[in-house]
Amino acid sequence: MRYVHAFLWVLLLTAWAQGQSYTRWVVGDTTDVAPSGYVGGLVLAGGGTDNDEAMRWMLRRADGGDVVVLRASGTNGYNSYFFSQLGVSVNSVETIRFNNAQAAYDPYVLRQIRNAELVFIAGGDQHVYYQYWKDTPVEEALNYLLLEKKITIGGTSAGMAILGQAYYAPSNSSLTSAQALANPFHPNFDVLGWNDFLKTPFMANTITDTHYDQRERSGRHFAFLARLTHTHGERFYGIACNEYVTIGIDTAGQAIVFGDHPNYSDYAYFLKTNCQQPYEPETIQPNTPLTWNRQQAAVIVYAVPGTKAGANNFNLNTWENGTGGQWQHWYAVQGVLVQKVAPNGLCSPVSSERKAQLTPLRLHVYPNPARERLLIEADGAEGKTLSLQLLDALGRPVWQYRGEAADHVVPVSHLPAGYYVLAAQSPYGVSFTQVLLR
Repeated sequence: MRYVHAFLWVLLLTAWAQGQSYTRWVVGDTTDVAPSGYVGGLVLAGGGTDNDEAMRWMLRRADGGDVVVLRASGTNGYNSYFFSQLGVSVNSVETIRFNNAQAAYDPYVLRQIRNAELVFIAGGDQHVYYQYWKDTPVEEALNYLLLEKKITIGGTSAGMAILGQAYYAPSNSSLTSAQALANPFHPNFDVLGWNDFLKTPFMANTITDTHYDQRERSGRHFAFLARLTHTHGERFYGIACNEYVTIGIDTAGQAIVFGDHPNYSDYAYFLKTNCQQPYEPETIQPNTPLTWNRQQAAVIVYAVPGTKAGANNFNLNTWENGTGGQWQHWYAVQGVLVQKVAPNGLCSPVSSERKAQLTPLRLHVYPNPARERLLIEADGAEGKTLSLQLLDALGRPVWQYRGEAADHVVPVSHLPAGYYVLAAQSPYGVSFTQVLLR
């Protein structure tokens, strides 16, 4: 009988709200409750199918209270999922869809947000959230929940994108990594904001990104940090999720990573600008490929596999401690992003003696496979003459160099996809490296 009544409530409230600035759907008890045991936190979801264990972790923090789902497109798909499918009891789930910007001033909408014990922001277009909510009573209400009432707030895809204190909310096409690295002032960088929207705990100077590996977004996320660091002269941080990964952040700043690793490549990424001075990019200007090297450690990253039990984590208080993950160094040379395994996450310069300690002539090619450019690093042959040739499948040279050993960025976008061989000759001998272009 309870579900029949809930269904009738949905029909009634949907019909009543049509034609207004918002549409709402409710399931459960519409009488507001005020549990005392709700807990603060943050939930960041990568934008794919929701992770059930992470959503249960989130719902338990509401202590049986009222859940409000905010969105600007779509319908009420989260209502039954949160209310009855996950086995966690809550008083009600209400979805409020903003049909236009006027909903941000509606007394009912504001009251429901402020009365919630849990708010979840659905996916869609973060620019619409930015347009509808920034500098409005909704912004004030969400910051009240974050800073004063201290409930848990979550978001997926576009919802996750606005939960950093730095944020990317483009008005036009979404930026790609190739665009961002080739031109760190590309027009699609518009609306890269900082410290003027949501005041989310543990997210100071932090920008998020979603659908990470699936849409190859690491390059643009790296470029976000470069732009923010360059513009504001401060260190910045990043948190990213693959599509089916969710991060739960508790009140102690512990970021717990949920996913289905090792069955799938489910990772979360925690990025921090290296603190070596100066830490800003070496080359960052319009229409010029980004170079942010800083001794091959411009950004230090902890990649954490997400598990069903949320066994792995990262500490957002220190940004130096985690379990189950792997440290990496990321840097860019003339628009080519390099991601290398690193021994630790300490914020310190890489030794300037790195190359001298290597064995003679070691070639490294990034990325591989490649689409736009190749970065060729030649280690161990300083001061020696080096010959390089990139050969196609028939052994014909499509690029070549002879001179003092140095690093090179080679444009390859004009070459057909397929396998190539990089041949190198130095006083130490000849070596060959297979390269895939796609």
